[in-house]
Amino acid sequence: MKYVLIIGAKNELGIELANLYARNNYNLYLAGRSIKDIQDKSDEIEKKYKVKSVLCELDVTDYNSHQKIYDTLTIKPIGVIYLAGYYPNIPLSISEWSETLRTIEINYMGCMSLLNIISNQFINDRRGFIISVTSVSGLRGRAKNYIYGSAKAGLITYMSGLRNKMNKYNVNVLTVIPGFITSNKDNKENYPRVLVTTPKKLALKIFNAQQSNKDVIYSSTLWQLIMFVIKLIPEALFKKLKI
Repeated sequence: MKYVLIIGAKNELGIELANLYARNNYNLYLAGRSIKDIQDKSDEIEKKYKVKSVLCELDVTDYNSHQKIYDTLTIKPIGVIYLAGYYPNIPLSISEWSETLRTIEINYMGCMSLLNIISNQFINDRRGFIISVTSVSGLRGRAKNYIYGSAKAGLITYMSGLRNKMNKYNVNVLTVIPGFITSNKDNKENYPRVLVTTPKKLALKIFNAQQSNKDVIYSSTLWQLIMFVIKLIPEALFKKLKI
């Protein structure tokens, strides 16, 4: 029985991925805070796809609990997907350390803590896959959101190093770098439609990339091109831009 562990499974992308992996005969560990809130969706997935869907209460910032929670999983997952994320109140993230820390912990430190533990299991098994969703904000620091961006930049670098380490153990490490993702809470009507993707479309892209052992994907080719150009801008010029 193969399981995939989805961390941050309550968000819309998490639910789409849960359905997609279940449809392809993966059992599920759905982890997150107040995870019982999606009990109905978990039950629906079990019934629809005839798989197991187990809810796991998990606080990504409670580092001391991570090993204990992972040890409770009787059948260890063959793959893990880290989706937990937090976009801060921008002024508070600069002026209040608690908001700064929350941004860094959820977007970077929590992921690093959990993947350190899980990757050791995958090394022993000589197989597995690891996926983490980052952001284009992590590719270049901007005045608008540099606290959030720096956390995502740390995660991108961590995933790159982990990929380099895990390659010889037959473990695929996939970094997902999306732009804008629409949701029921924020449909992002103010953004050009070509820059926005849906959780359903992104979930399918992630699944296909993982099945093909890809290393890095963007939510679209356009975003990949945009960020390629932005990274080429000299710092002397970039610091004067308002983007």
